[in-house]
Amino acid sequence: MGESLHTVTALPEARRPGCPFDPPAELIDARRHGPISRYTHPGGRPGWLITGYDLVRSVLADSRFSSRKELLNVGDFEVPPAPPGEFLLTDDPLHRRYRKPLMGKFTVRRMQQLTERVEQITAARLDAMEKAGPPTDLVTAFAKPIPAIIICELLGVPYEDRGSFQEQIDAFLGRETTEEELIAAYTATQEYLAGLVAAKRANPTDDVLSDLTDSDLTEEELRGIALILLAAGFDTTANMLALGTFALLRNPEQLAALRADPALIDRAVEELLRYLSVAKTFMRTALVDIELGGQTIEAGTTVVLSYNTANRDPERFADPHLLDLHRQDGGHLAFGHGIHQCLGQQLARVKMRVAFPALLNRFPTLRLAVPAEEVGLRPETADIYGVKSLPVTWDA
Repeated sequence: MGESLHTVTALPEARRPGCPFDPPAELIDARRHGPISRYTHPGGRPGWLITGYDLVRSVLADSRFSSRKELLNVGDFEVPPAPPGEFLLTDDPLHRRYRKPLMGKFTVRRMQQLTERVEQITAARLDAMEKAGPPTDLVTAFAKPIPAIIICELLGVPYEDRGSFQEQIDAFLGRETTEEELIAAYTATQEYLAGLVAAKRANPTDDVLSDLTDSDLTEEELRGIALILLAAGFDTTANMLALGTFALLRNPEQLAALRADPALIDRAVEELLRYLSVAKTFMRTALVDIELGGQTIEAGTTVVLSYNTANRDPERFADPHLLDLHRQDGGHLAFGHGIHQCLGQQLARVKMRVAFPALLNRFPTLRLAVPAEEVGLRPETADIYGVKSLPVTWDA
C-alpha cells in the first residue's frame, strides 16, 4: 500500500473533462495508493474510504458492518433512523422483515416472464421515436419511459395516474430541482403512495403492492417499500440505458461487435454494469473494532465504499478502464453483495437485454447529435450517476 497511508480529504464532485465514464481522478489515484484510505466525512468525523474490490466485497458480506442509517457517524449531529420500510438502511432482523415478502416477486423466472411485456413497451417507445423523427433526447424519449412504465405496472399504479406520477418521481429522484421543489415532489409522491396502499388493501389487483397488503406490514412500511422499489426500479435503469448508449456510441468497435453478434448481449450488459457503476458509493458503520486491509476500523466509524473504483480495480479486472463486451472476468459489484444485494437486479437485466439491441437495430445510424463534451452529466453528488439528456440523431 506504499510507504504511508493515503488520505482523501473530500469526495470529488466532478469527473475529469472528456472522461464521463471513468471514476473521478481522485478516486482512481486513491486506489493506486492502495485499497483503503483515510477519509474525513463532510461533517468532520474521521472515517475510511474503501476503493479495492476485495475489501469492498468483504465489507458488504460482513455483518459487523451495519447499514443502519442512525448509526452513520459523519458529523457532530444525530442521524435519524430510516423511515419504515426503507430496507436498504436497516440490518436484520428488520431488514429481513421488509425484504422477505418481496423475495418471490423478483425471481429470475418471474422476471424472464416479463420479457414479452418489456419488448412491447420498448417497441412502442421506438415507434414513437421513429414517428417523431430525429433528433431527440434519448433520456426522455426512451431511457426513462421504459422503466417508469414497468415499475408503475408492478406497483399497480392506475393508467390514468401514470403521467403525473412519473413526473413526481422524476422530480425528486433526478435531484435537478431546487430544494423546495424536491421536498414538494417527495411529499406528493409519499401522499400518492399512501393513497395507493389504501386502495390496494380495499381492492387488490394483480400487482406486487396488492400482494404485499396481504402481509403483516403496516401502511407506513408498505409506503416505504414502494418508495424503495420506485427508486431502484426507475432511476438506476433509466440512467444505465442512457449512459450505456452514450458509452456504446463512444466505443464504435464495441458497438459494432454487439450489432454483429446478438448473442453478445448478456455479456455486454454485465460489462456495461461494471464499466459504468451508476450506483457509485454506499456507507457502512463498524459495530466493533475490525481489522481490514491492515488497518483497524474502530467501532462506530463509518466507511465509504466506492463501487465504481472497486469495479475498475486492476487486481480484479484486466485493463479495467477498457470497455470490453467480450470480457471474461465477471463478478462486478454493480448490484452490491451480501444481504443487501439489489433485489431487482434480474428485472434490470431483462430491461437492458431487451432495450439496447432493440434501439440499435431500429436505428442502425444512431449517433450523438451534439459533440460528446456537450452531453450534460449528472453531478457527482447525485445518488445515481448518469446523463441529464442525451441528444441523438439518425438517418430518417
